[in-house]
Amino acid sequence: MKVEQSRNFALIFLRITVALLMLIHGIARIYFGIVDDFGEFLTLNNFPLGFYLAWAITSFEIVGSVLLAIGRYVAPLAIIFAVHLLCGILLVHLKEGWFVVGAGKNGAEYSVLLIAVFITLAVSHFGKIKN
Repeated sequence: MKVEQSRNFALIFLRITVALLMLIHGIARIYFGIVDDFGEFLTLNNFPLGFYLAWAITSFEIVGSVLLAIGRYVAPLAIIFAVHLLCGILLVHLKEGWFVVGAGKNGAEYSVLLIAVFITLAVSHFGKIKN
């Protein structure tokens, strides 16, 4: 396998993997019936129309993940997902510390890793239509 083919395969693998992670995140929120709770959380944190915003975010996680997995709009979606995760860090994870497990609980480290992945995907796909 040539270097360029290896690089492309690695980026496709990374893109599909992170898309599946975000897809599961959105589907789980619906499956466990916690979209309304998420909306209440947003309302309590002074976001307008928290219920609708929660459904919009959840819908984006699902639709955006599918588009990302099939290689459509990769750069803009990756940037939006990175901002989405940054908001999650600021609203939820930062006050819990750094570690997700072990020395902490629900910290920011996992979200930071996902942001790095999304930035990598965005940078590698600027100027491309798909893939």
